[in-house]
Amino acid sequence: MFIGYARTSTREQVAGFEAQLSELKQVGCEKVFQEQVSAVSVGKRGELESALEFVRQGDTLIVTKIDRLARSLPHLLQIIERLEKKGAALRILSMQIDTSTP
Repeated sequence: MFIGYARTSTREQVAGFEAQLSELKQVGCEKVFQEQVSAVSVGKRGELESALEFVRQGDTLIVTKIDRLARSLPHLLQIIERLEKKGAALRILSMQIDTSTP
């Protein structure tokens, strides 16, 4: 199953948020977790946590851009590790990264 995650830092970023949602739907995401919160000011992003808990073996979490997902490289590696432990993959559309492929 393809699972999407979309995030903007503020509710005012309507166009960017809608573009993410549209792109995630175009690639076939069956479920999309979405939130409009700052990654810095809010220590925990609830919808990201929900998405990471929801994924199952064989699923792929998809984001449009890396900065919508992780705050830093170590944070990205933690997310990938969590997904891999569950047998799931990560796909970042803007960078053509897909951890399910060599």
